Amino acid sequence: MVMIGFGSIGQGVLPLILRHIDMKPSQITVVAAEDRGGAPELARFGVAFVRKRLTPDNLRQVLDKRIGKGDLVVNLSVEVASMALVELCQEKGALYIDTCIEPWPGGYSDPSLPVSHRSNYALREHMLALRDKFKGGTTAVIAHGANPGLVSHFTKQALMNIARDTGHATARPTTRQGWAELARDLGVKVIHVAERDTQVSRKPKEIGEFVNTWSIDGFVAEGGQPSEMGWGTHEKALPRDGARHDFGCGAAIYLNRPGLHTRVRTWTPKEGPFHGFIITHNESISMADYFTVRNGRRVAYRPTVNYAYHPCDQAIMSMHEIMGKNLVQQKRQRLMVDEIESGIDELGVLLMGHKKGAYWYGSQLSIEEARKLAPYNNATSLQVCAPVLSGIVWALENPQAGLVEADEIDFERNLEICLPYLGPVVGRYSDWTPLDGRGELFPEDLDNEDPWQFRNFRVA
Repeated sequence: MVMIGFGSIGQGVLPLILRHIDMKPSQITVVAAEDRGGAPELARFGVAFVRKRLTPDNLRQVLDKRIGKGDLVVNLSVEVASMALVELCQEKGALYIDTCIEPWPGGYSDPSLPVSHRSNYALREHMLALRDKFKGGTTAVIAHGANPGLVSHFTKQALMNIARDTGHATARPTTRQGWAELARDLGVKVIHVAERDTQVSRKPKEIGEFVNTWSIDGFVAEGGQPSEMGWGTHEKALPRDGARHDFGCGAAIYLNRPGLHTRVRTWTPKEGPFHGFIITHNESISMADYFTVRNGRRVAYRPTVNYAYHPCDQAIMSMHEIMGKNLVQQKRQRLMVDEIESGIDELGVLLMGHKKGAYWYGSQLSIEEARKLAPYNNATSLQVCAPVLSGIVWALENPQAGLVEADEIDFERNLEICLPYLGPVVGRYSDWTPLDGRGELFPEDLDNEDPWQFRNFRVA
């Protein structure tokens, strides 16, 4: 195994790999530009460490002799192009998994690129174009962490639960078309990946410091990309700053503004209603695409899908600071793990528009339980590490699946592996809609006929 990157997720998942997979530490090599404080753990485990920043010029030189047929590359890096690693793994006959589709440096922020081409939609389209080139090749599990990844499995389980609870008798679908038709028949109009992180440290955020519970570089990079969402067939009009892509599957739109500047109303069981940021993520596009029903070339059904994320409060303060400086990142970073005193990461999917209104299904993992379950983790990182582990296991069990996304692999097998590490996993119905309490003190531009229109969710 070659692990690319050794930040919070690399450090958190390594003990799980050694716990669950029959692999000796001597069989693992970590390649990273820096260890981010993880060098003592690597030495304690006896895992080889290569301190090297991978670039387009040296990637093959560094990895060529370290990757062979039947080996596994676990890409947990930032600014190392996923496509380049997938192509190398396919040529070598090695398995591959990552948690998101990463470009080389500048891919998120190159002002010479049109907004559409700085999107996750574009990254996904370029990645999926490799399918034909490497058809029948070794397994490459694309974008399989918490989200994207785990939330796709949550969504399928949520659909089965809603079908059961609404008397919609159905067998578990076995095809993409079957899942899309089930979502349509249940009346699901909108899917939010609704997440509220309440983990807190007694140490306050300082000026000029970005504090978060997971990869700060990753968060800032995706927050500076255009806000994106899968675009449903029930929507009546594009947002005023929205645009469609002129290439690819057509399942998503983007806004001409960054995700760190874009909020929507959403809901989770413990938090209740709150405002979340529409940070672009691969699952917003892949899930909308996966649950599309087509009649020939015509799209007959598709849900609107977006991430609605409220990070920990100290990250919110960090975001306010960075937004006031035109998205120029602070020089100092602090990743909260051991210093966290309390809180949970409530991460799940909120399916709306069906007979019972809204249904949230997901994990309510606390910092206390995360620490009991696995070392070097907080609640947020463990929700990522568990599906990284399950994706590795699935790839080992299905080594010739070619390029696959989370939506396309066995959700039950992955949940079986993940659930022991997710704390309470619950499903809750709610009569909440984004119209609740609206227009009482001030006039608002609302669509009262259909509460599930995007214009009702968006925070002006």
